[in-house]
Amino acid sequence: MFQPNMFESHHHLLEMGSKPHENEDYESKSGTDNMEAPSGDDQDPNDRPKKKPYHRHTQHQIQEMESFFKECPHPDDKQRKELGRRLGLVPLQVKFWFQNKRTQMKSQHERNENSQLRDENEKLRAENIRYKEALGSVSCPNCGGPASVGEMSFDEQHLRIENARLREEIDRISGIAAKYVGKSMLSYPQLLSGASGEIFGASDILRSIPGPSEADKPMIIELAVAAMEELIRMAQTGEPLWVPSSDGLGEVLSEDEYMKTFPRGIGPKPLGLRSEASRESGVVIMNHINLVEILMDTNQWSSVFSSIVSRATTLEVLSTGVAGNYNGALQVMTAEFQVPSPLVPTREVYFVRYCKQHGDGTWAVVDVSLDNLRPATISKCRRRPSGCLIQEMPNGYSKVTWVEHVEVDDRAVHNIYKLLVSSGLAFGARRWVATLDRQCGRLASVMATNISSGDVGVISSPKGRKSMLKLAERMVMSFCTGVGASTAHTWTMLSGSGADDVRVMSRKSMDDPGRPPGIVLSAATSFWLPVPPNQVFDFLRNENSRNEWDILSNGGLVQEMAHIANGRDPGNSVSLLRVNSPNSSQSNMLILQESCSDATGSYVIYAPVDIMAMNVVLSGGDPDYVALLPSGFAILPDGDNNQTRGISEVGSLLTVAFQILVDSVPTAKLSLGSVATVNSLIKCTVERIKGAVLNDAA
Repeated sequence: MFQPNMFESHHHLLEMGSKPHENEDYESKSGTDNMEAPSGDDQDPNDRPKKKPYHRHTQHQIQEMESFFKECPHPDDKQRKELGRRLGLVPLQVKFWFQNKRTQMKSQHERNENSQLRDENEKLRAENIRYKEALGSVSCPNCGGPASVGEMSFDEQHLRIENARLREEIDRISGIAAKYVGKSMLSYPQLLSGASGEIFGASDILRSIPGPSEADKPMIIELAVAAMEELIRMAQTGEPLWVPSSDGLGEVLSEDEYMKTFPRGIGPKPLGLRSEASRESGVVIMNHINLVEILMDTNQWSSVFSSIVSRATTLEVLSTGVAGNYNGALQVMTAEFQVPSPLVPTREVYFVRYCKQHGDGTWAVVDVSLDNLRPATISKCRRRPSGCLIQEMPNGYSKVTWVEHVEVDDRAVHNIYKLLVSSGLAFGARRWVATLDRQCGRLASVMATNISSGDVGVISSPKGRKSMLKLAERMVMSFCTGVGASTAHTWTMLSGSGADDVRVMSRKSMDDPGRPPGIVLSAATSFWLPVPPNQVFDFLRNENSRNEWDILSNGGLVQEMAHIANGRDPGNSVSLLRVNSPNSSQSNMLILQESCSDATGSYVIYAPVDIMAMNVVLSGGDPDYVALLPSGFAILPDGDNNQTRGISEVGSLLTVAFQILVDSVPTAKLSLGSVATVNSLIKCTVERIKGAVLNDAA
């Protein structure tokens, strides 16, 4: 997925003995191995040793230092010594290389900024000339002479020029799309505005939606181009379109200002739907080309955002883009967005996704609903232009500005999640950016070729490390797709009252090498705790407190056998745990666990693993054939920043989910006894967790 290192063409600049720009006093040491030369005051000039000649680093040394630089541009003394030992360099030579590399990156960043400023200046000049020419070419409709400024305003001229530019873009995209859909698109019917009316529920719109008809495609293209224009302005415009929120934690879209700025759009808001809009920016450790590829590849997108996207399908690709990249790519999709709890209904959307390059190093990807093309189909969520603006930054980083703007019927959300959903944290831009940032850190960890100082235990090779991370990734994806309220499966509520009812579902597992064969019973419950999310997260991920809640560990001592640091946050890690049974007649159990956290939520996900299969993985073997049944926890903030629940504590929303193989024969029938056992297990676990964290909080 990652592109070759962008700095390989500059290897000749980073020589072993080159003088660091940041500290010129080190020049005389660059070729020495240990002894420090006397100063000029203490040494006869004739007796000074000659400087050793400069030497080029080997290709291997450069590649290793380049790789390390991506993860850590400022290594400390310990890291420089370890890197030098591996590469046959003294720490001072490593220090010089990193100093020069940082200086080179700074210079390159400054050059890029200067180039961007020059380009912007040229664009403004050209736009100014166009405006003058447009004003000079307008004639009066009455006398045929030149029009005065009073007869046609500057804003009207600007709108005409913008409309002409948009028409050109529509023509261009239509020409590209015609190659893939088999007919030319030269006529553009007026895009129908959505009728304002009541929206009714649908059981599963994703299963029944066909691809777009030939007659719809010109309107889809026109809608996508207009949506792109709206997204760019939504991402770049401040007040009065976006105003600070009342809690001071973000921005709120002014709906009145929005309707003034974008009067046409996709039509008025249907009755029964609530508007939800948010914007968030962040810098992530991934280059812009790879980010665009993730967003335009449905499989990669749903994998990276597995905690948000429970299902996604590309119905038809209208354009694959031009020049071998995704510039101009256009595809019709369906997706289902979720919160990790069966108490929050998913949001199902039918939309077009459009990708466009805006100058060097800047891309935008926009989604907009196509509900207007299927007025007879019923939807509870409509996606106004939403997506992200991606700007290239030095050293393989990217700045991402994300906009989420939907109209949704969320009356079916359970009461304990209403505050979280209405705050925008559940489905808003902040969650998308936080998830992307965390996942980019995880991908960087997967791609690392060295075993970092944060890795401990039985992992002895980079291949074993990579296999273990891939196995953990599959475990997390499996957990996320099974814990929400996706319409792909049906939860059955067991007897009980209140929010913490236990919901169960069963499925048969056959011919899946990644799952044990038989009948699998899933159970989940969600409840509120008057304890901050980070405190709950730290308790659940700590192997030393595991026997306080894990009934299946049977009171055994839990020992961490392997640990892989997985991003900047110390809580983001993958561990291999061994449960040492207190009963000598029982064999020890291995557990694979991943814990991850960001500003919008945390997860602790685990699965028992076979010892023999895990040995194969640790040796670098294929992890796809290791059978997993993940269980775990999703910890979300309660969204109650203003303490409307009547208490002062910051609370958490905790979802507990188990998967248990109740019968190894797939054709067997599910017994009521199995359901009762799982129900009892999950309720007992919940009581243990409540008792432990509330005691710690007290």
